[in-house]
Amino acid sequence: MRLDRTCLPADFMQGNFAARVMTADGPSIIGFIGGAAFDMTLKFGTMSRWMESETPAACIRTRGVPMAIDLDALLANSAHDARDPAKPWLLAPIDLQAVKAAGVTYVRSMLERVIEERCRGDASRAEAVRAEVRAIIGDDLANLVPGSAEAMKVKAALVEKGWWSQYLEVGIGPDAEIFTKCAPMAAVGTGSKVGVHPASQWSNPEPEAVMVVNSRGSIQGATLGNDVNLRDVEGRSALLLGRAKDNNASAALGPMIRLFDEGFTLEDVRRAEITLTISGADGFALEERGAVGSISRDPTAIVGQMIGAHHQYPDGAVLYLGTPFSPSKDRGTAGMGFTHKEGDVVRVASPRLGALVNEVDRTDECPPWVFGTGALFASLTRRGLPRP
Repeated sequence: MRLDRTCLPADFMQGNFAARVMTADGPSIIGFIGGAAFDMTLKFGTMSRWMESETPAACIRTRGVPMAIDLDALLANSAHDARDPAKPWLLAPIDLQAVKAAGVTYVRSMLERVIEERCRGDASRAEAVRAEVRAIIGDDLANLVPGSAEAMKVKAALVEKGWWSQYLEVGIGPDAEIFTKCAPMAAVGTGSKVGVHPASQWSNPEPEAVMVVNSRGSIQGATLGNDVNLRDVEGRSALLLGRAKDNNASAALGPMIRLFDEGFTLEDVRRAEITLTISGADGFALEERGAVGSISRDPTAIVGQMIGAHHQYPDGAVLYLGTPFSPSKDRGTAGMGFTHKEGDVVRVASPRLGALVNEVDRTDECPPWVFGTGALFASLTRRGLPRP
């Protein structure tokens, strides 16, 4: 794996960014503006606390301490197979925030979930079921507003045909599916391995835009995510969602948080396109793309269902918005669709958010998660951080 400046947003020099970097002293939070680096650890200690600022982008110059950093070396050293642990590398750009995810927020992914359910996790049946589902439902659900009177008419028609599904319920019903992807501090960053449980025979990446939300429910910026999923496990039962979604190294985020400012707003996220590229050690190659804006629920609506009067996150949260697509290109036997293999290099990219790059391995072969909240606070205490 090789990481270089192609992993950065095309307009990196014009934006405001927040990164977490592992150093010899411990994790540090760094702000970038105009390509210049500022140490934010001295004043904030954690990314969570920095995101509590009214305007995090403005804090970079007013509260950050200018620092020298070799960005090319930082990126190169972030690749897990070229990493010198004595030198800095990129971590997932969050720390104490809850890691939440929304599911079934796009028609394409919703239909794939219906397919998983009807296949009971058997990938060999997927293509036949896919054709059957589309013959009944079609793609016209894309224009339905979840929870609307029209959506409820579609629901009634599907129930009458015996084709109602729990995935259609959250796809076009009033309530979004929002679940915990992993524990705080468990996400991995760009260049790290991502894990697939060896018991799974049908797995895939889920490329997503991710909202960075503070404890007041304000969206402060965005990053990219890979919500690694075991399709056969979830297809057996939706009650196995935790088993399908929350495994060692199964949540990737990065490369950095792009902070909202005058030049980058939520509207830019809505207009963004996400590209997924997979390169296998066996020569397999796949490239697909999807528009964030084809989402069925607006990002603000999903965030509003995640946090508010009925649920609080005092350290803030990040929210995967859901994937615009699930790869279905056959890998091997016709009709069996796509599944991961060890050694796959997965690249989730968007021009103004950069590229999140990871290599797939077994969950028990990925580095175990050992640096948690206690380790973070022990490190900050040892360094006397943050300072007034």
